[in-house]
Amino acid sequence: MSDSTSNSRASSRGGGGSRTWIALLGRRDTPTDGVEDYCTFLARALAGRGVELRQTRVPWHDLGWPRAIAHLWRESAAWQQNWILLQYTALGWSRRGFPLGAWAALAILRLRGIRCAMVFHESRRQWDATRAIDRLRGACQDWVVRSLYARASKSIFTSPLDHIAWLPAAGTRAVFIPIGANIPGYASNGSRSNARAGNRRTVAVFCLSDPPNLSREVADISLAVRGLMINGTEVQLVFLGRGTAEAKGEIERAFEGSSAKILNLGVLPPEEISRVLSESDSMLCVRGPLYPGRSSALAGIACGLPIIGYAGACAGTPIAEAGVELVPHGDRESLARAIAGVLNDPHRWQDLHERSLHAQQKYFSWDVIAEKFREALDDRVAL
Repeated sequence: MSDSTSNSRASSRGGGGSRTWIALLGRRDTPTDGVEDYCTFLARALAGRGVELRQTRVPWHDLGWPRAIAHLWRESAAWQQNWILLQYTALGWSRRGFPLGAWAALAILRLRGIRCAMVFHESRRQWDATRAIDRLRGACQDWVVRSLYARASKSIFTSPLDHIAWLPAAGTRAVFIPIGANIPGYASNGSRSNARAGNRRTVAVFCLSDPPNLSREVADISLAVRGLMINGTEVQLVFLGRGTAEAKGEIERAFEGSSAKILNLGVLPPEEISRVLSESDSMLCVRGPLYPGRSSALAGIACGLPIIGYAGACAGTPIAEAGVELVPHGDRESLARAIAGVLNDPHRWQDLHERSLHAQQKYFSWDVIAEKFREALDDRVAL
């Protein structure tokens, strides 16, 4: 495997009730890998519950599929007593979005008689059917997800089960466990109260999409922020995360002639992301309708931020209980009014801030998530 062999050759633990689980990943994403970060934070929380979660990869991207599958067959010989948490995203298991490799990996584990829990970071197709190749990709992804669900011992979904239309209603092997933020959580300090006391408001934008969606997102942000400044509010706009450094020119053009102070920080370490967000006043999240697995919004919630974004995908999910102010998708004027209303009303801001912190503690804390995993994969529960 691409990670060290010592990380992949796990054996069951005997005394003290300790156990070893293995997170099985596909290709590493760049420049950041959200699935790897997810497993890292989950491992830290599980460690306090007597579970060691080790990460290993199926290195198909480096070795090709025949050699990678042969390698998985050899490595998995020592895994019979372990839970394997196979992490699924379409591009984690395919260069072009045909994730048949995930099906092959699960088939190897089943041949070995190993218990596998699928962790579905994506539970449906990830391409809109605008072209014939996209329709083919989508059909393949839908088939793979259903097939993995049917063959796994357990399935962990990061979206509520009643939001997954194809899932059998009477299924007992499916569990909903929200994902958490891949950054350290909010720490109270003086910078937040100082920021609220003055006239300057700091608005964070965490991650931008690739073209062609990039131009629309930057235009939405520009109009919303310009609307906030109409009544004399001073704005500092902080861009950070994936896609922001590459969008520097687009951002500068969108804010040409504006008095807004623009900071473009690019990709940062998790601790720095937490610091920047904790010192901000709100987050604009306009990469389409807000949905439960939007990692950028979860980072904002973990830092106690009000989230201003687009509605349409999070109703009835835990993220809807956080401090979110949502407007119809694509309605830039409503977006501008929403952010102005939140940042110019201290009582409204405080309410949303507290709601985000409460939702973080109730749903998105890694301790809460780890406990749900421990309960879902309790060895005493018959499968």
